[in-house]
Amino acid sequence: MDNNLTLFTGSANPNLAAKIAEYLSVPLSSALIGRFSDGESRVEIESNVRGRDVFIVQPTCSPANENLMELLIIIDALRRASAQRITAVIPYYGYSRQERKSAPRTPITAKLVADLLTTAGVSRVLTIELHTGAIQGFFNLPVDHLYSKPVFADHLLRLNLSNPIMVSPDAGGVERARAFAKVMNCGMAIVDKRREKPGVSQVMHLIGDVKDKTAILIDDICDTAGSLSSAAQVLKEQGAVKVIAMVTHPVLSGNAIKTLNDSCIEHLIVSDTIPLSDEARACSKIQVLSVSELLGQAIRRIHNSDSISSLFI
Repeated sequence: MDNNLTLFTGSANPNLAAKIAEYLSVPLSSALIGRFSDGESRVEIESNVRGRDVFIVQPTCSPANENLMELLIIIDALRRASAQRITAVIPYYGYSRQERKSAPRTPITAKLVADLLTTAGVSRVLTIELHTGAIQGFFNLPVDHLYSKPVFADHLLRLNLSNPIMVSPDAGGVERARAFAKVMNCGMAIVDKRREKPGVSQVMHLIGDVKDKTAILIDDICDTAGSLSSAAQVLKEQGAVKVIAMVTHPVLSGNAIKTLNDSCIEHLIVSDTIPLSDEARACSKIQVLSVSELLGQAIRRIHNSDSISSLFI
């Protein structure tokens, strides 16, 4: 890589940033990131970025407000330091589930976040597995939306699962499940559910035949693990011999780990877009796959002005 590519990380997921830097064979540039005594974010760029192509790795995961504010301040600091182009690498886009008015007098927070990033001075956004692809339209600048499918699909094929079937835990994930079913050359099923309130869902019934099959639940986010656990229970009741879950973003809030341990899900395969808590790392059911090479390839192609459409699969 040439010396013009500059990589920074915020405090949200430095381990992922370090893996990306290793893949690209570039060092992580130095920046002082911390807190003032009153809790305000403190940022000072300690490397020369004038005229450089800068990438900042910072998922806006929990604590979402602090990580988002930190990202905005880093972008502002880089813009004022005369960086030529600033790309926000946001593996997990926080507030993505607030992308529409779900009730009267509610905000569209995903659009607000897009406006904040634009105002701060970002030139481009690179992200993985948005909750809905329509969020790309909230920006008036380039948004490269990657999918975790290459990472997860390769892993699934290596498992050599017996009689697999892909399962979407809701109607909204049908397209995702169908894409994996094509790769696995297997059928698919859908769990019909109705959400009573945020974080709580009620499984209604199963569409498809999972009897004597290895069911693979596929979703973008696992928050409280309630939906996945309920879906897995239905699959077992309908004759599935084994239930595996694959989720891109392991939010795992509240009692998610306990719910997962108490469920009939044998394995939960996640990516490292979000760093796991100590409790989650200690959970024997969870396996982490890294998206560092996927992001590294995208960063390299963006920097070289090459097409990255082959990564959009």
